Amino acid sequence: MKKILLIYPPSVVMNREDRCQQPVKELLTIPPLPPTDLMYMAAVARDCGCICKIRDYSLGRHGWDDYRKDLVDFKPDIIVVNVATPTLAEDLSVLAVAKEVLPKVLTIAKGAYFLVKNTEVLKEYTSLDVIIRGEPEFTFKEIVIGNDFEKIKGITYRQGGCVYNNESREFISNLDELPFPARELVDMEIYRRPDNNKKQAVIKVSRGCPFHCFFCLATPVSGSVVRKRSVNNIIAEIKECKEKYGVNNFLFWSDIFDLDRNWTVMLCQKIIEEKLNIVWSANTRADTADLELAKLMKKSGCGLVSIGIESGSQYMLDKMGKKITLEQVETTVKAFRTAKIKVYGYFVLGLPWETEKTARETIEFAKKLDINYANFYTATVFPGSRFWDYALENGLFDKDDKYKSAYYYPSVKTHELSKDRVFELHKTAVRAFYLRWSFVFKTLFEIKSFTELKSYFVAGLRLLFKR
Repeated sequence: MKKILLIYPPSVVMNREDRCQQPVKELLTIPPLPPTDLMYMAAVARDCGCICKIRDYSLGRHGWDDYRKDLVDFKPDIIVVNVATPTLAEDLSVLAVAKEVLPKVLTIAKGAYFLVKNTEVLKEYTSLDVIIRGEPEFTFKEIVIGNDFEKIKGITYRQGGCVYNNESREFISNLDELPFPARELVDMEIYRRPDNNKKQAVIKVSRGCPFHCFFCLATPVSGSVVRKRSVNNIIAEIKECKEKYGVNNFLFWSDIFDLDRNWTVMLCQKIIEEKLNIVWSANTRADTADLELAKLMKKSGCGLVSIGIESGSQYMLDKMGKKITLEQVETTVKAFRTAKIKVYGYFVLGLPWETEKTARETIEFAKKLDINYANFYTATVFPGSRFWDYALENGLFDKDDKYKSAYYYPSVKTHELSKDRVFELHKTAVRAFYLRWSFVFKTLFEIKSFTELKSYFVAGLRLLFKR
């Protein structure tokens, strides 16, 4: 039986989902999420008779030492590393170490970076054997069962001193065909909600986004067709998490949770009918929910939704192709807050058309909205996005430090603002939103436990001393 080691490398702590590569340290309210993608791959390999081990070395104090020990003790035949664009070189350095200890080990990397940069990476990093492009599960299955590389769609590989780039694999049309993630291979105690400190499982309920926003990788990574799991399949996974792992808090991961209203209603109704008594959160657009749906979501256990608001400038929303209006944002936020669901607003500062005026409009709009949390990302350019092509064409990269601190320090200048100025506006936005007496009092009033109070206190200290 093949032994497979699937890892988050001992780099900085990142949320490494391909469309959402976020460093946890610099962002106030973003917790580290479990390696669900690796758990899916391990489940597929386990069904093929392999012995799998999953390790998140980034969260350990002795990441490199633990990694070397696993190489010696476990002696994997295959190593899979999830690579994040901001930490590419550091992530791939683990494979050179693996080859020193186990010269015959097959090394595999996956990550959104490889949608565009694949042959170049294989030529540069000689300890890397195979790159998986796109959705990994069925591609990985063909690798572990021993299919000839030249026949496997969705890989770039090295053979006989040459690099080959096979045709892309089609997206998985029926997500119910996938096994449930192999959660037994991960310490679920590590991954907790930032507010109540309770264990949280990520359940991927759908893949795909038809909107293809200027800066976002969702469409390149998961396609423009939204592929939803069946309601019964999702319910079965929720029950497994509750019964097998004692998890009652869930993040329903999707590119757009409630795009299909009928499906959303059926899922909420099924959760209620089954009396699952769970607490869950999800993301939504600003034009796909209303008060009736929000109340149903609340009844089924929804406690928080995140909304990609992005900007308080209609001009900026139009330029980035968001296809929403400020009025829709206000209406949707009001619906969720009326239903007593907390709202997490995402904003981005520093896209090419950003000016002092548009940035200030975003700050004031965020303060005006009745939202509970806000994250002000700085614009980060990832290969595969429309933003990447535009930045190259318009000379917005001023030096080679694109990912100095992804989403925190901007990776490009705008047509009018320097990167340093965008960074100052970012810090201004964070403080202007959170350091308001009205916000502080409202937040304290909504806190329901000492654990939640402690979490807010720690976040507040981080904010005050944030550089």
